[in-house]
Amino acid sequence: MESFAEIFKRDSEVRAPEPGTLIQGTVVEVRKGVVVVNAGLKSEAIVPCEQFEDEPRDGDKFEFFLDAVEDGYGRTRLSRTKARWIEAWKELEEIQAKNEIITGHLVSRIKGGFSVKVKGMMAFLPGSLIDLRSVPDTANIENTEMDFKIVKLDKNRDNIVLSRRAVLNEQNSAEREEIIKNLKKGSVVKGIVKTVTNYGAFLSVGGVDGLLHVCHMAWRHVHNPSEIVTPGEEIEVVVLDYEEDKNRLSLGLKQLTGDPWENVTRQFPQGARVFGKVTNITDYGHFVEIEEGVEGLVHMSEIDWVEKNINPGKAVSVGQEVEVVVLEVDLERRRLSLSMKQCQPNPWKEFAEKYNKGDVVEGVVKSLTDFGIFVRTNDIAIDGLVHLSDISWTESAEVAMREYEKGQAIKTVILEMDAERERISLGVKQLSEDVIGTYLKNHPEGSLITGVIDSIEDGVGIVQLAEGVRGLLNESEIPEGGVGAEFSALITGYDKKRCALKLSTEAAESAEERRVIKEYSDTEQSRTTLGDVAKD
Repeated sequence: MESFAEIFKRDSEVRAPEPGTLIQGTVVEVRKGVVVVNAGLKSEAIVPCEQFEDEPRDGDKFEFFLDAVEDGYGRTRLSRTKARWIEAWKELEEIQAKNEIITGHLVSRIKGGFSVKVKGMMAFLPGSLIDLRSVPDTANIENTEMDFKIVKLDKNRDNIVLSRRAVLNEQNSAEREEIIKNLKKGSVVKGIVKTVTNYGAFLSVGGVDGLLHVCHMAWRHVHNPSEIVTPGEEIEVVVLDYEEDKNRLSLGLKQLTGDPWENVTRQFPQGARVFGKVTNITDYGHFVEIEEGVEGLVHMSEIDWVEKNINPGKAVSVGQEVEVVVLEVDLERRRLSLSMKQCQPNPWKEFAEKYNKGDVVEGVVKSLTDFGIFVRTNDIAIDGLVHLSDISWTESAEVAMREYEKGQAIKTVILEMDAERERISLGVKQLSEDVIGTYLKNHPEGSLITGVIDSIEDGVGIVQLAEGVRGLLNESEIPEGGVGAEFSALITGYDKKRCALKLSTEAAESAEERRVIKEYSDTEQSRTTLGDVAKD
């Protein structure tokens, strides 16, 4: 028979659990912000209300974690939070062991993935495990409930890692196998658009992922796949190919309709004029859709007859209806070359029919370049070029260009016309007499002239030979006295850059010497001949 001491000791051990264990307690009273709990110990415990999931009531029983039987102040310390943590870990370990699904609330996006609340605890969902494929936009799934599988539990580090991808794989495996059996090339199936990229869209066909490439979305050129499909949309597609070993499914959308390019040559032969809508604008031109699925390029050189490098964005706008001419059809490459300017009269041919070489035309200076002046003619608006060499008879190109500015009215003479190459050569100096040419007719190269040094510029003596005619004398040949000194010189050539005649006093002296020697030689030869005759 047990003694009273033994019974008391055994009874004390039963009623006095060790700290760190779970005990059951009953709610005695709910006060403001706290709950009074009786766990059958020396004193009642005070537990904060925020440690309870639901609002407790008098008489409710809960499991608590015993922090201390007596904390030094005669109070028992209990924790419902720690008890819930232990309970949750036990439940999570059982779920992981049985490979069961757990429901959690996806709270927010964090670095590398998402935070998820499960069983009152925060878990981590890696971004790579949220779906079968990458999900660029997660705004529509945040703050929602989802099913997960537990892939990692670390009680010491309080670390929980979840996977939604594992759930999707499990859910789709049976359905996927059934669908794969029935997948045939050419069959029409329904799919849900999951994500849209710049090269196409990924669809889920009954759990099987497939790629709808941008080139298979429409017969026309698709600039942005989002113009055709949107995430979450259910569409019908055609199975183009399925590689079972790579689990790769290729889908097509445009194959549901007939190929509009089959009748392009008959409907839109070369030279046909049609109306279309501008679908896209680039740096080199713009695309025009002339029929559903059929579009062609209007190159920047085919927009306007005169403006060769026109900015396409300034000529047309997306959605604008324009008239075009079909220049070329390339069925193999599915390309159309179109022209807008061909719908308008050719101003170059009109100009060539109205004017002749040598006619005077008026216009305005369009631009000044290093090689001449571009002139926009008034009557028929086309651009002609006045080359530097055709600006002035008597002034250098650099000096003559200073007299002109953009927008200035100008008269020109037609020098050459080439309507096929769209070129017109114009001249300004041809409006006046060629005084230098006239002077050279009367004083050809090698002629001896006399003159006076009018000025010296950059070491070169300037001589005014006639109205608008200048002569140039090298520095080494300028006579003593400089400006105002008289001299004799030969015309040795023409300086195109300075529009002046080249003169040389040395050449004149050499010519004079040759003349004197020749005269002397002729005289001596004549004397020898007379003596010989006398002797005879």
